[in-house]
Amino acid sequence: MSRTQIPTKGGVAALIAAAALGLAGTPAAAAPHGQAYYDYARVVDVQPVYRTVRIPRDERECWDERVAYRDRHGGSDSYTPVIVGGIIGGVVGSHIGKGRGRDAATVAGTLLGASIGRDVARASGGYEDVHYTTETRCRVRKVYDEEERLDGYRVTYRYRGRTFVTRMPYEPGRRIRVRVRVTPVLD
Repeated sequence: MSRTQIPTKGGVAALIAAAALGLAGTPAAAAPHGQAYYDYARVVDVQPVYRTVRIPRDERECWDERVAYRDRHGGSDSYTPVIVGGIIGGVVGSHIGKGRGRDAATVAGTLLGASIGRDVARASGGYEDVHYTTETRCRVRKVYDEEERLDGYRVTYRYRGRTFVTRMPYEPGRRIRVRVRVTPVLD
């Protein structure tokens, strides 16, 4: 039969001391394989991170522009070309026809002559008056303003002699909470 030894009073103290030394080496030693624990790291630098944002807005743009207006004046206000054309046409028509046809030719010549007189007066008897004025023209166009906006903080911290960098949405202060995960290295 095997004998179980019961530690003496001094032996229990030695066992407790050995266990305390084994566990007190690092916090990681207290975490079972694959589990994480939390600790604090010292913040050594904090830099704000900005991003450029383009903000659209409508802008009204106006300018003065010279504009030409044309007024047409002509002989169309006078009936003289129509009357002269009618007389000439009537005379020519009366020389062409004979008998009763002479009356019809005179009427036709008068109408045709009046029409020709009106057309000639419109084509050559008028003039154009051009005057200029300045008018304000406007248009709306899209323009963009750029603005720098705070997007977070680049935080440099030290944990157990090593330096790390992370990005945070707020300024952390003097220390940050870190999660430490312990996994064994298999050779």
